[in-house]
Amino acid sequence: MLISFIVMKIRSLIYFVFILLILSAGKSFAGNPERSGQAGGTQLMVNPYARSSGVNGMNVADVKGIESVAINPAGIAHTERTEVVFSHSRYLSSAGISINAFGLSQALGKEGTGGVLGISFMSFSMGEIPITTIDNPDGGLGTFSPTFLNLGLTYAKSMVSDRIFVGFTVKLVHEAIPDLTASGVAFDGGVQYRTKGKGGKPGKFALGVALRNIGPEMSYSGDGLTYRAYTGTDKYTNKVSTVASSYELPSVLLVGASYRITIGDNDSSIISNHVILPMFTFISNSFSNDQYCLGLEYSFKDYVRVRGSYSIEADGADKEIARNAFTGLALGATLELPFGSKSDLTNRGRSSFGIDYSVRQTHYFGFTHTVGLRLNL
Repeated sequence: MLISFIVMKIRSLIYFVFILLILSAGKSFAGNPERSGQAGGTQLMVNPYARSSGVNGMNVADVKGIESVAINPAGIAHTERTEVVFSHSRYLSSAGISINAFGLSQALGKEGTGGVLGISFMSFSMGEIPITTIDNPDGGLGTFSPTFLNLGLTYAKSMVSDRIFVGFTVKLVHEAIPDLTASGVAFDGGVQYRTKGKGGKPGKFALGVALRNIGPEMSYSGDGLTYRAYTGTDKYTNKVSTVASSYELPSVLLVGASYRITIGDNDSSIISNHVILPMFTFISNSFSNDQYCLGLEYSFKDYVRVRGSYSIEADGADKEIARNAFTGLALGATLELPFGSKSDLTNRGRSSFGIDYSVRQTHYFGFTHTVGLRLNL
């Protein structure tokens, strides 16, 4: 008993120190608008999932399931069995960009005692772009389509009597245009703390901290960086290669909290009849202005959910100086349809099929619409 108690206290201390390290690291690259436009790999900042994007990805403390990989990887620790998600986004509608995403999370061991493993994939489709050269500025040489892919592997586990959840993600980043490619790796880490309610029900208060997109610099390479140069006469040329400048990844720190308000609890079920979930999140961007977000979600027995949020930018409320595309209003809704035997409906481990939708406002590029399908087995 004494040894178990000591181990539990040591774990609590480790996670507390980990949170402090994250907060300290955030101070070194907190909101820096002077560096706007200097980062690469900015697709790492995109949330392609419909449920969490309905609050602009600000549910750092309360996010759960495979969608957590886009916000706080600790959240996938709440997967009880198997979850599969597909989503499609019409990204920045006036830009003609679409995003397809897939995610799978699987609980390991009996009742998830071995933690949860998640795989995520995101691909951008930017359409066909005309090929131009110095001699052919108007095109006529065909088209090309850029390639932007993200592949992530996440592991998360609950600790300390299922109150603290820790998760880590390794992401492979790949970008390519004809004759030029860039590949790199990025790391995410996150922690969630949640209180526990009576009878196995979720507690009221939750706190989340995540540090995302930490990794080495990336740079482009390939034949596209070579050209023919004259050696002094018109008869001889030499192949010259240039070196592309490297760029940093868009590191970001997220700190969020939520408070669960239940109405009409049913003691025979751990699912509350009505839940109102206010949320607050602070986002510290290393290459842009910081953001402050307020959100609210309403849930009826986990079958129907509606949500919304509003984010503002520090020193960027005016459109003329805003440096983040997604500032302003975000709205979303979820329809969750349980299936299986009646006994499955009284516990949170039941199987279900969900449909999610979100719409996000931007300053310059119209709206972003996302539709998602979710299967819990």
